Amino acid sequence: MKNILMIEDDVSIVELVAIHLKDIYCDLTKAHTGTEGLHLATKNKYDMIILDVMLPEMDGIEICRRLRADKIFTPILMLTARSEEIDKIIGLETGADDYLTKPFSIREFIARTKAILRRTEMEKSSAEIAEEIITSGSLIIDPLKRKVTLEGNKVELTPKEFDLLYLFMSNPGKNYSRENLLNIVWGYEFSGYEHTVNSHINRLRTKIETDLTTPKYILTSWGIGYRFTDEIH
Repeated sequence: MKNILMIEDDVSIVELVAIHLKDIYCDLTKAHTGTEGLHLATKNKYDMIILDVMLPEMDGIEICRRLRADKIFTPILMLTARSEEIDKIIGLETGADDYLTKPFSIREFIARTKAILRRTEMEKSSAEIAEEIITSGSLIIDPLKRKVTLEGNKVELTPKEFDLLYLFMSNPGKNYSRENLLNIVWGYEFSGYEHTVNSHINRLRTKIETDLTTPKYILTSWGIGYRFTDEIH
């Protein structure tokens, strides 16, 4: 059984979701306010969090931001009744793994949930298999421990930042478009949300680059996207 936390104030949606999650062997914990949901998310371990954006007491964007700031990287599927692109980008950039706009079909909801849970299992398996430490100059990535160091100092990365860096360092010199990176790292096609890739790349650069005007590791491939340098050993 997978343990899922749903933070949603619409009781009818929660009950409908609970019924269908049972069919895919998921046990649902329910919270109807933002503060209650944040408390549960920080005190217990879940395989996934379903998080509504509009909530009493504390909104979903703030909950997501606080969880990621506290180094809680449980996969998050955000729900919202607002469909503006900026809302979606904000949700993804604060650390959400996927985004679903209300009203949604149960079939699509279950497909998204399965995709997130499956991707999480694959990441765990890959981490257990991937033991080779990759080095590029003073930048070192340990995929087994999911640890990154730069000049001997630990670099704190979000799961998506780590996945991006690991993909780049595993394939130096290879060009990736923003669409490629969305599909590979996020594991789902966020059509039209390529801006979130730029934001993650920019944040990653601030953590590993000495001079942001002339990046040393993550390079821009003009007209294509990004690539990791193949000149540092």
